[in-house]
Amino acid sequence: MDRRNFLRSAGLTIAAARLRRVPALAQPVSSPDWQTYEVTTHVEILKPVGISHVWLPLPLTAVTEFQKPLGNRIDCPSGEAREVTSGVGPALVQAKFPAGRIAELTVVSRVATRNHTVDIQQPGASRSESDAALKAWLQPSAGLPLDGIVLKKATEITRGASTDIDKARAIYDWIVENTYRNAKIRGCGRGDIRFMLESGDMGGKCADLNALFVGLARASGLPARHAYGIRVGPSQYGYKSLGANTPTITTSQHCRAEVYLRGYGWVPADPADVRKVILEEPPGNLPITDEKVASARSRLFGSWEGNWIAWNYAADVTLPEASFGSILYFMYPQGETAEGRLDPFDPDAFRYTITSNAVAA
Repeated sequence: MDRRNFLRSAGLTIAAARLRRVPALAQPVSSPDWQTYEVTTHVEILKPVGISHVWLPLPLTAVTEFQKPLGNRIDCPSGEAREVTSGVGPALVQAKFPAGRIAELTVVSRVATRNHTVDIQQPGASRSESDAALKAWLQPSAGLPLDGIVLKKATEITRGASTDIDKARAIYDWIVENTYRNAKIRGCGRGDIRFMLESGDMGGKCADLNALFVGLARASGLPARHAYGIRVGPSQYGYKSLGANTPTITTSQHCRAEVYLRGYGWVPADPADVRKVILEEPPGNLPITDEKVASARSRLFGSWEGNWIAWNYAADVTLPEASFGSILYFMYPQGETAEGRLDPFDPDAFRYTITSNAVAA
Protein backbone atom coordinates (compact mmCIF):
# COMPACT_ATOMS: atom_id res chain seq x y z
CA MET A 1 0.00 0.00 0.00
CA ASP A 2 1.36 3.46 -0.99
CA ARG A 3 2.03 5.45 2.15
CA ARG A 4 2.01 8.71 0.21
CA ASN A 5 -1.75 8.42 0.10
CA PHE A 6 -1.98 8.58 3.86
CA LEU A 7 -2.03 11.28 6.50
CA ARG A 8 0.35 10.45 9.33
CA SER A 9 -1.04 11.79 12.59
CA ALA A 10 0.68 11.37 15.93
CA GLY A 11 -1.57 10.44 18.81
CA LEU A 12 -0.83 10.82 22.49
CA THR A 13 2.62 9.26 22.01
CA ILE A 14 4.83 8.62 19.01
CA ALA A 15 4.60 4.89 19.66
CA ALA A 16 0.84 5.15 19.35
CA ALA A 17 1.00 7.12 16.10
CA ARG A 18 -1.56 5.98 13.57
CA LEU A 19 -2.09 6.51 9.86
CA ARG A 20 -5.27 8.06 8.49
CA ARG A 21 -6.15 7.84 4.82
CA VAL A 22 -6.14 11.14 2.92
CA PRO A 23 -8.50 11.55 -0.06
CA ALA A 24 -6.68 11.87 -3.37
CA LEU A 25 -6.72 15.29 -4.99
CA ALA A 26 -9.10 15.65 -7.91
CA GLN A 27 -7.64 15.55 -11.40
CA PRO A 28 -6.76 18.91 -13.00
CA VAL A 29 -9.58 20.58 -14.88
CA SER A 30 -9.29 19.91 -18.61
CA SER A 31 -10.42 23.12 -20.30
CA PRO A 32 -8.65 25.87 -22.24
CA ASP A 33 -10.35 28.46 -20.02
CA TRP A 34 -9.20 26.97 -16.72
CA GLN A 35 -5.74 26.54 -15.19
CA THR A 36 -5.15 24.18 -12.28
CA TYR A 37 -2.70 25.14 -9.53
CA GLU A 38 -1.29 23.12 -6.67
CA VAL A 39 -0.52 25.29 -3.64
CA THR A 40 1.64 23.83 -0.86
CA THR A 41 1.99 25.43 2.57
CA HIS A 42 4.60 24.07 4.98
CA VAL A 43 4.70 25.32 8.58
CA GLU A 44 7.12 24.67 11.44
CA ILE A 45 7.17 25.93 15.03
CA LEU A 46 10.70 25.10 16.11
CA LYS A 47 10.52 26.51 19.64
CA PRO A 48 7.15 25.42 21.00
CA VAL A 49 6.06 26.54 24.45
CA GLY A 50 3.22 24.46 25.84
CA ILE A 51 0.56 23.24 23.43
CA SER A 52 0.94 24.74 19.95
CA HIS A 53 -1.77 25.46 17.37
CA VAL A 54 -1.62 26.20 13.65
CA TRP A 55 -4.44 27.32 11.35
CA LEU A 56 -4.15 27.49 7.56
CA PRO A 57 -6.77 28.93 5.20
CA LEU A 58 -8.22 26.63 2.56
CA PRO A 59 -9.65 27.67 -0.81
CA LEU A 60 -13.33 28.55 -1.10
CA THR A 61 -15.38 25.38 -0.88
CA ALA A 62 -18.05 26.70 -3.27
CA VAL A 63 -17.69 26.59 -7.05
CA THR A 64 -17.69 30.15 -8.41
CA GLU A 65 -17.42 31.79 -11.81
CA PHE A 66 -13.66 32.04 -11.31
CA GLN A 67 -12.64 29.11 -9.09
CA LYS A 68 -13.22 25.39 -8.48
CA PRO A 69 -11.86 23.53 -5.42
CA LEU A 70 -10.19 20.20 -6.28
CA GLY A 71 -9.35 18.93 -2.82
CA ASN A 72 -6.77 19.21 -0.06
CA ARG A 73 -4.09 16.87 1.26
CA ILE A 74 -2.78 17.16 4.84
CA ASP A 75 0.43 15.81 6.37
CA CYS A 76 0.81 16.36 10.12
CA PRO A 77 3.54 14.02 11.43
CA SER A 78 3.88 15.52 14.91
CA GLY A 79 0.32 16.39 15.88
CA GLU A 80 -3.34 16.10 14.97
CA ALA A 81 -4.95 18.00 12.11
CA ARG A 82 -8.42 18.28 10.65
CA GLU A 83 -10.26 20.15 7.96
CA VAL A 84 -12.95 22.57 9.15
CA THR A 85 -15.29 23.27 6.26
CA SER A 86 -18.66 23.67 7.94
CA GLY A 87 -20.23 26.36 10.07
CA VAL A 88 -20.15 30.12 9.63
CA GLY A 89 -16.38 30.55 9.48
CA PRO A 90 -13.94 30.13 6.59
CA ALA A 91 -12.66 26.74 5.43
CA LEU A 92 -9.40 25.92 7.17
CA VAL A 93 -7.02 23.30 8.49
CA GLN A 94 -6.70 23.26 12.27
CA ALA A 95 -3.69 21.50 13.80
CA LYS A 96 -2.79 20.91 17.44
CA PHE A 97 0.59 19.76 18.79
CA PRO A 98 1.42 18.36 22.25
CA ALA A 99 3.55 20.41 24.64
CA GLY A 100 7.24 20.30 23.82
CA ARG A 101 6.78 18.79 20.38
CA ILE A 102 8.06 20.62 17.31
CA ALA A 103 5.04 21.53 15.21
CA GLU A 104 5.19 20.54 11.56
CA LEU A 105 2.30 20.74 9.10
CA THR A 106 2.02 20.56 5.32
CA VAL A 107 -1.16 21.24 3.36
CA VAL A 108 -1.50 20.83 -0.40
CA SER A 109 -4.54 22.36 -2.10
CA ARG A 110 -5.44 21.89 -5.74
CA VAL A 111 -7.58 24.62 -7.31
CA ALA A 112 -8.75 25.47 -10.83
CA THR A 113 -8.98 29.15 -11.72
CA ARG A 114 -9.87 31.24 -14.73
CA ASN A 115 -10.11 34.88 -15.75
CA HIS A 116 -13.36 36.46 -14.65
CA THR A 117 -15.10 39.32 -16.43
CA VAL A 118 -18.52 40.91 -15.96
CA ASP A 119 -19.76 42.96 -18.90
CA ILE A 120 -20.40 46.30 -17.25
CA GLN A 121 -21.53 47.93 -20.48
CA GLN A 122 -24.98 46.43 -20.16
CA PRO A 123 -26.91 44.30 -17.66
CA GLY A 124 -27.09 40.65 -18.53
CA ALA A 125 -27.69 37.21 -17.14
CA SER A 126 -26.15 36.76 -13.72
CA ARG A 127 -26.45 34.65 -10.62
CA SER A 128 -28.90 36.63 -8.56
CA GLU A 129 -28.67 36.76 -4.78
CA SER A 130 -31.59 37.04 -2.37
CA ASP A 131 -32.01 40.12 -0.20
CA ALA A 132 -31.40 37.91 2.83
CA ALA A 133 -28.07 36.70 1.43
CA LEU A 134 -27.01 40.21 0.47
CA LYS A 135 -27.83 41.64 3.90
CA ALA A 136 -24.61 40.23 5.35
CA TRP A 137 -22.57 42.27 2.88
CA LEU A 138 -24.20 45.54 3.99
CA GLN A 139 -23.20 45.28 7.65
CA PRO A 140 -20.47 47.17 9.51
CA SER A 141 -17.54 45.29 11.03
CA ALA A 142 -14.65 46.13 13.33
CA GLY A 143 -12.63 47.61 10.48
CA LEU A 144 -15.58 48.83 8.42
CA PRO A 145 -17.74 51.35 10.27
CA LEU A 146 -20.48 52.69 8.02
CA ASP A 147 -21.46 55.81 9.92
CA GLY A 148 -19.78 59.12 10.66
CA ILE A 149 -17.06 60.17 8.29
CA VAL A 150 -17.42 56.99 6.21
CA LEU A 151 -21.07 57.73 5.45
CA LYS A 152 -20.28 61.39 4.86
CA LYS A 153 -17.52 60.59 2.37
CA ALA A 154 -19.64 57.94 0.60
CA THR A 155 -22.48 60.46 0.19
CA GLU A 156 -20.06 63.07 -1.14
CA ILE A 157 -18.45 60.72 -3.66
CA THR A 158 -21.72 59.31 -5.04
CA ARG A 159 -23.62 62.60 -5.17
CA GLY A 160 -25.13 62.85 -8.65
CA ALA A 161 -24.74 59.14 -9.43
CA SER A 162 -28.11 57.92 -10.71
CA THR A 163 -27.53 54.15 -10.76
CA ASP A 164 -25.81 51.59 -8.58
CA ILE A 165 -23.11 50.99 -11.18
CA ASP A 166 -22.49 54.74 -11.36
CA LYS A 167 -22.07 54.81 -7.57
CA ALA A 168 -19.66 51.86 -7.59
CA ARG A 169 -17.60 53.37 -10.40
CA ALA A 170 -17.47 56.75 -8.67
CA ILE A 171 -16.12 55.12 -5.49
CA TYR A 172 -13.58 53.09 -7.47
CA ASP A 173 -12.33 56.16 -9.36
CA TRP A 174 -12.14 58.25 -6.19
CA ILE A 175 -9.93 55.64 -4.51
CA VAL A 176 -7.65 55.34 -7.55
CA GLU A 177 -7.23 59.11 -7.65
CA ASN A 178 -6.99 59.90 -3.93
CA THR A 179 -4.98 57.10 -2.34
CA TYR A 180 -1.47 55.70 -2.71
CA ARG A 181 0.27 52.40 -2.07
CA ASN A 182 2.51 52.50 0.99
CA ALA A 183 5.11 49.76 0.54
CA LYS A 184 6.35 50.17 4.14
CA ILE A 185 3.15 48.79 5.65
CA ARG A 186 3.54 45.25 7.00
CA GLY A 187 1.61 42.47 5.36
CA CYS A 188 -1.44 43.63 3.47
CA GLY A 189 -2.42 46.37 5.93
CA ARG A 190 -5.00 46.80 8.68
CA GLY A 191 -8.02 48.19 6.85
CA ASP A 192 -8.77 50.96 9.37
CA ILE A 193 -10.82 53.09 7.00
CA ARG A 194 -12.10 55.51 9.64
CA PHE A 195 -8.51 56.41 10.55
CA MET A 196 -7.61 56.88 6.90
CA LEU A 197 -10.47 59.31 6.30
CA GLU A 198 -10.14 61.19 9.58
CA SER A 199 -6.35 61.56 9.40
CA GLY A 200 -6.16 62.21 5.69
CA ASP A 201 -3.41 59.57 5.45
CA MET A 202 -4.64 57.73 2.38
CA GLY A 203 -1.71 55.35 2.06
CA GLY A 204 -2.05 51.59 2.41
CA LYS A 205 -1.99 48.22 0.77
CA CYS A 206 -4.78 45.97 -0.53
CA ALA A 207 -6.43 45.34 2.86
CA ASP A 208 -6.55 49.11 3.34
CA LEU A 209 -7.44 50.48 -0.09
CA ASN A 210 -9.88 47.74 -1.04
CA ALA A 211 -11.38 47.92 2.46
CA LEU A 212 -12.04 51.56 1.71
CA PHE A 213 -13.88 50.51 -1.46
CA VAL A 214 -15.93 47.92 0.43
CA GLY A 215 -16.78 50.30 3.27
CA LEU A 216 -17.76 53.21 1.05
CA ALA A 217 -19.85 50.90 -1.14
CA ARG A 218 -21.72 49.47 1.86
CA ALA A 219 -22.27 52.97 3.24
CA SER A 220 -23.80 53.81 -0.16
CA GLY A 221 -26.23 50.89 0.08
CA LEU A 222 -24.26 48.58 -2.22
CA PRO A 223 -23.47 45.06 -0.96
CA ALA A 224 -19.70 44.60 -1.11
CA ARG A 225 -17.06 42.24 0.23
CA HIS A 226 -13.38 41.45 0.42
CA ALA A 227 -12.06 38.29 -1.22
CA TYR A 228 -8.93 37.27 0.68
CA GLY A 229 -6.45 35.16 -1.25
CA ILE A 230 -3.00 34.76 -2.76
CA ARG A 231 -1.38 35.23 -6.18
CA VAL A 232 -0.36 31.89 -7.65
CA GLY A 233 1.01 32.68 -11.12
CA PRO A 234 2.36 35.41 -13.40
CA SER A 235 0.11 37.99 -15.03
CA GLN A 236 -0.77 37.02 -18.59
CA TYR A 237 -1.30 40.70 -19.33
CA GLY A 238 2.37 41.45 -18.72
CA TYR A 239 2.09 43.23 -15.37
CA LYS A 240 5.13 42.17 -13.35
CA SER A 241 3.65 43.83 -10.27
CA LEU A 242 0.38 41.90 -10.47
CA GLY A 243 1.69 38.35 -10.61
CA ALA A 244 3.56 35.69 -8.69
CA ASN A 245 6.65 35.39 -10.85
CA THR A 246 8.40 32.53 -9.02
CA PRO A 247 7.09 29.25 -7.57
CA THR A 248 7.63 30.60 -4.04
CA ILE A 249 4.60 32.73 -3.14
CA THR A 250 5.10 33.02 0.63
CA THR A 251 4.55 36.80 0.58
CA SER A 252 2.15 36.99 -2.39
CA GLN A 253 -1.07 37.40 -0.38
CA HIS A 254 -3.57 39.75 -1.99
CA CYS A 255 -7.20 40.61 -1.30
CA ARG A 256 -9.60 41.74 -3.99
CA ALA A 257 -13.07 43.25 -3.74
CA GLU A 258 -16.50 42.60 -5.20
CA VAL A 259 -19.60 44.77 -5.30
CA TYR A 260 -23.07 43.39 -5.99
CA LEU A 261 -24.97 45.28 -8.69
CA ARG A 262 -28.46 44.14 -9.62
CA GLY A 263 -28.58 42.92 -13.18
CA TYR A 264 -24.82 42.31 -13.15
CA GLY A 265 -24.27 40.13 -10.08
CA TRP A 266 -20.99 40.26 -8.17
CA VAL A 267 -18.68 42.63 -10.02
CA PRO A 268 -14.89 42.48 -9.44
CA ALA A 269 -13.12 45.68 -8.39
CA ASP A 270 -9.50 46.17 -7.38
CA PRO A 271 -8.47 49.83 -7.01
CA ALA A 272 -5.58 48.73 -4.77
CA ASP A 273 -3.91 46.96 -7.69
CA VAL A 274 -4.18 50.08 -9.83
CA ARG A 275 -2.15 51.89 -7.19
CA LYS A 276 0.27 48.93 -7.10
CA VAL A 277 0.81 49.32 -10.85
CA ILE A 278 1.49 53.04 -10.35
CA LEU A 279 4.10 52.41 -7.66
CA GLU A 280 5.74 49.16 -8.72
CA GLU A 281 5.31 48.51 -12.44
CA PRO A 282 8.70 49.11 -14.12
CA PRO A 283 10.24 51.60 -14.19
CA GLY A 284 8.18 52.57 -11.10
CA ASN A 285 6.27 55.63 -9.90
CA LEU A 286 4.26 55.87 -13.08
CA PRO A 287 1.97 58.86 -13.64
CA ILE A 288 -1.73 58.10 -13.37
CA THR A 289 -2.02 58.99 -17.06
CA ASP A 290 0.50 56.32 -18.12
CA GLU A 291 -0.85 53.81 -20.64
CA LYS A 292 -0.13 50.86 -18.32
CA VAL A 293 -2.04 52.54 -15.50
CA ALA A 294 -4.96 53.50 -17.73
CA SER A 295 -5.22 49.91 -18.99
CA ALA A 296 -5.13 48.46 -15.46
CA ARG A 297 -7.66 51.03 -14.25
CA SER A 298 -10.08 50.08 -17.00
CA ARG A 299 -9.55 46.35 -16.61
CA LEU A 300 -9.75 46.15 -12.82
CA PHE A 301 -13.30 47.43 -12.59
CA GLY A 302 -15.30 44.50 -13.92
CA SER A 303 -12.66 41.79 -14.22
CA TRP A 304 -9.76 40.02 -12.60
CA GLU A 305 -7.11 37.54 -13.70
CA GLY A 306 -7.13 33.87 -12.84
CA ASN A 307 -3.55 33.96 -11.49
CA TRP A 308 -4.95 34.22 -7.95
CA ILE A 309 -7.01 32.00 -5.67
CA ALA A 310 -9.55 33.09 -3.06
CA TRP A 311 -9.34 31.66 0.45
CA ASN A 312 -12.46 33.26 1.92
CA TYR A 313 -14.62 36.36 2.39
CA ALA A 314 -14.38 36.35 6.19
CA ALA A 315 -13.69 39.34 8.44
CA ASP A 316 -13.23 39.51 12.22
CA VAL A 317 -12.40 35.80 12.32
CA THR A 318 -12.39 33.73 15.51
CA LEU A 319 -10.21 30.68 14.93
CA PRO A 320 -11.37 27.42 16.56
CA GLU A 321 -9.74 26.87 19.98
CA ALA A 322 -7.67 30.06 19.67
CA SER A 323 -6.67 31.65 22.97
CA PHE A 324 -5.51 35.09 21.90
CA GLY A 325 -8.44 36.85 20.28
CA SER A 326 -9.85 37.23 16.80
CA ILE A 327 -8.06 38.32 13.64
CA LEU A 328 -9.15 41.01 11.20
CA TYR A 329 -8.86 38.71 8.19
CA PHE A 330 -7.65 35.17 7.48
CA MET A 331 -5.22 35.40 4.58
CA TYR A 332 -1.96 34.30 6.23
CA PRO A 333 -0.99 31.18 8.21
CA GLN A 334 -1.73 31.62 11.91
CA GLY A 335 -0.05 30.02 14.90
CA GLU A 336 -0.06 30.10 18.70
CA THR A 337 2.03 28.77 21.53
CA ALA A 338 1.41 29.19 25.26
CA GLU A 339 3.30 32.49 25.00
CA GLY A 340 0.91 34.05 22.51
CA ARG A 341 0.00 34.52 18.84
CA LEU A 342 2.86 34.16 16.36
CA ASP A 343 3.53 36.93 13.85
CA PRO A 344 1.98 35.88 10.51
CA PHE A 345 3.76 38.75 8.72
CA ASP A 346 7.20 37.34 9.59
CA PRO A 347 7.47 33.96 7.86
CA ASP A 348 11.14 33.65 8.82
CA ALA A 349 10.39 33.80 12.56
CA PHE A 350 7.08 31.90 12.38
CA ARG A 351 8.62 29.58 9.85
CA TYR A 352 6.43 28.86 6.85
CA THR A 353 6.74 28.68 3.08
CA ILE A 354 4.07 28.66 0.39
CA THR A 355 4.71 27.45 -3.15
CA SER A 356 2.55 27.23 -6.25
CA ASN A 357 2.83 25.12 -9.37
CA ALA A 358 0.65 25.03 -12.46
CA VAL A 359 -0.59 21.49 -13.08
CA ALA A 360 -1.22 20.23 -16.60
CA ALA A 361 -4.50 18.42 -17.32
